[in-house]
Amino acid sequence: MKELEQYIVSYFGIQTVDLQKLLPFFEIQQLSKGDFYVQQDFYCDALSFVKEGFLRIYADTEKKEVTQWISSKGYFVTDLGSLVFNSKARFSIQALTDCELFTIRKSDYQKIHEVIANWPVLEKLFLAKCFVTLEDRVFQLLSLPATERYRLFFEQNKELFNHVPLQFIASMLGMTPETLSRIRADSSS
Repeated sequence: MKELEQYIVSYFGIQTVDLQKLLPFFEIQQLSKGDFYVQQDFYCDALSFVKEGFLRIYADTEKKEVTQWISSKGYFVTDLGSLVFNSKARFSIQALTDCELFTIRKSDYQKIHEVIANWPVLEKLFLAKCFVTLEDRVFQLLSLPATERYRLFFEQNKELFNHVPLQFIASMLGMTPETLSRIRADSSS
């Protein structure tokens, strides 16, 4: 659980005494390649920290599947709308490899404020950081050419290219698999 502890300390700035109160809420969860964490149109009742593995967050539309994100070691994963608003999940989350997660169930998540007095402040900071990350991603998709989106993503996520089918990466970057292949070929020459 060291990875989770380090992440929570660095991301939340949580005190050691509060960290020790928080960790028992998490349980280890194993997913095999192909298993679903949650499926679109069902309810998501958990939030997980990825210790090992890769999970694809995607939605089926009338015309195609769209990969929203690929979660890897060191990231949290959930369908936030479903978790927070008790609505049906907009996304399916599926293991692309065998995965090990630290998972907290919604019922336990709702109890954190009872044991950590300043949890509302910490939670607000966490959600604000998530929102800023999302804003950055949207801005990149809207403002950067495909070659630059690829370059930035590759620099920050090289390990994905060895474990994740390229069509999923292309979808996440808002391009066709053919465009991604051409950009990769041009970049390697």
